[in-house]
Amino acid sequence: MADLTRPERLQVMLDEEELAALDDWRFRMRMPSRAAAIRELLKRGLASEETGMARAGEKSSNFGVITDAKSSSFDGVEGKRAHPVGARSNGNGSSPKRT
Repeated sequence: MADLTRPERLQVMLDEEELAALDDWRFRMRMPSRAAAIRELLKRGLASEETGMARAGEKSSNFGVITDAKSSSFDGVEGKRAHPVGARSNGNGSSPKRT
């Protein structure tokens, strides 16, 4: 049986749009919790070799979940979107509300 204790906590600050993207992915993938979704996304990201190195001197605020050509901070992936625009929109630019 796997050890289920995780002694380290990691705090991540997300804006409303980033949280909506995470929740939309989580529900689409039927993940049991946000924590499980984040761990799965970390696993996939660490296994990916599509991204380059962060540029020297970059600020933490330059690395977001939802990116555009102006805010991309990785060499070789400028303009790539982590989440397609409108893919989770309810038609008026906002995320559908969950009940």
